[in-house]
Amino acid sequence: MAPIIDLRSDTVTRPSPGMRAAMAAAEVGDDVFGDDPTVNRLEGRVADMLGKETALYVPSGTMSNQLAVNIHTHPGDELLCDLNCHIYNYEAGGPAILSGVTCRTLDGDFGILDLSQLEDKIRNPDDPHLVKTRMVALENTHNRGGGRIYPIEKIEAISHWARQHGLIMHLDGARLWNAIVATGIAAKEWARHFDTVSVCFSKGLGAPVGSALAGSKAVIAKARRTRKLFGGGMRQAGVIAAGCLYALDHNIERLADDHRNAQIIAQAVADTPGLTLEPPEVDTNLVWFRIDPSIGNAKDITARLKQNGVLVHAAGPHKIRACTHLDVSKAQAERAAETLRKVIAKPVHV
Repeated sequence: MAPIIDLRSDTVTRPSPGMRAAMAAAEVGDDVFGDDPTVNRLEGRVADMLGKETALYVPSGTMSNQLAVNIHTHPGDELLCDLNCHIYNYEAGGPAILSGVTCRTLDGDFGILDLSQLEDKIRNPDDPHLVKTRMVALENTHNRGGGRIYPIEKIEAISHWARQHGLIMHLDGARLWNAIVATGIAAKEWARHFDTVSVCFSKGLGAPVGSALAGSKAVIAKARRTRKLFGGGMRQAGVIAAGCLYALDHNIERLADDHRNAQIIAQAVADTPGLTLEPPEVDTNLVWFRIDPSIGNAKDITARLKQNGVLVHAAGPHKIRACTHLDVSKAQAERAAETLRKVIAKPVHV
């Protein structure tokens, strides 16, 4: 029987033999004391790549984002973000619970906000009835936006406006590496428009654990203290940080393979009656599509695909996400595409 093709997420990637060897050989120390040399190398490497003064290694992208919200705001503040962004939808109410911050959501174009949507959204700071608008959070690439890449000119315009009005800019760049590879725009160019940037190592880069938050020395010093408060202080974390360093050395440029493989699956969706790509263009490694109710629903189709050796994610009653990654070859992408065509061609009883 052919092995299962797991397209549920790029978080399902497993460390390669080379990465495991690097992790086994990692030099370690106590990171809470600042004594882990491998973590220190990783943080320095990320800061340099993003053009920031320093960085902080954390267990997850959710923690990285929530640290950014916490250190930039005060209880009673408000952040502006897209309606479908990760910070608002998938972090368990973190801004409200951990920082006392409300989210004012705006309905972007598959996750992409335009400056015109933000320009009149700053609350009057002199009105005691109102929250204080403090922060803008953008996501690049945008997960629920179908892996869309934020146009750099839109980011630049929003950043310029935010700084004119004293607002903080934070980037949820969990999949920023995909945007870098797809556009050829350097990490520093993306990052210079933000006060803090979060990046993830455990998605397309294939490391087992970790994200990093980059920013100024003063900001990251606050984040380090808050990381401890949130329970994210780690000890001999060099074992996992070594996997992240290996990923930076070996797994960034190969993201282009994931993008090409996503196009194979996207073409199958586009060719199949009853399926609609949302958005209609696939920029990176995420393929989101809608199922016409006349042919079934996401639960049914997901189950049928699983029976045929392909795992995808049911992201709504009639919406599915397929995600390519380093553990999915071109041949497997082609097999997944053909399986999708066959499954949809057969009637589904709903």
